Amino acid sequence: MKETILLIDDDPDIVQMISYNLKKEGYDVHTANDGENGVKLASNVKSDLILLDVMMPKMDGIEVCETIRENNSIEQPIIAFLTSRNEDYSQIAGFKAGGDDYINKPIRPKVLLSRVEALLRRKHVGDTPEEQYNGKVILDRERFLLLLEGNEIQLPKKEFELLELLLSKPGKVFPRDQILSKVWGDDTIVGERTIDVHIRKLREKIGDSYIRTIKGVGYTYNEV
Repeated sequence: MKETILLIDDDPDIVQMISYNLKKEGYDVHTANDGENGVKLASNVKSDLILLDVMMPKMDGIEVCETIRENNSIEQPIIAFLTSRNEDYSQIAGFKAGGDDYINKPIRPKVLLSRVEALLRRKHVGDTPEEQYNGKVILDRERFLLLLEGNEIQLPKKEFELLELLLSKPGKVFPRDQILSKVWGDDTIVGERTIDVHIRKLREKIGDSYIRTIKGVGYTYNEV
């Protein structure tokens, strides 16, 4: 039997779909259909991961997360929110409440399973995960591998390090000189054109929507 996962969501179709796919992979799955029952479930069942909807009756997901994090009797699991793409506020509030990650709806089974596996690996390796997460993107540092919507993309070392830098602070504009220093190092002499070439190659592999050019300054990772 694999790890124990708690699923807290008030949509029966989502609960059925997620439960089916997780159980098929061997996970021990427990479900609750509202926030109050979700808190009771978390108190009674030792879990490795909680998949938590934001908009629910009785207690919303943010309240559930805060309650779990404040309860010292609960052995703290990883908590991932299930959010719609347009719920930017919910995602920010979720992280502030103690959430570890979020998974966008509509949920695709293949992507869900990949995210669950990566989240659980993070739990087992402690505070220095091999993966870096943001929305649909997962970076595996051990294999220089990008997982994008369930598809594995092998990246050369510098392309990987460049994307990793941008992904470390979504929305932050990284100036060209900072990118050169962080990715290529101060002792290596390369031109700024090198950055442009690597950005172009990354866009060819992941699409144009993830990396935004700030004219005359540098580049930023754009949350999609």
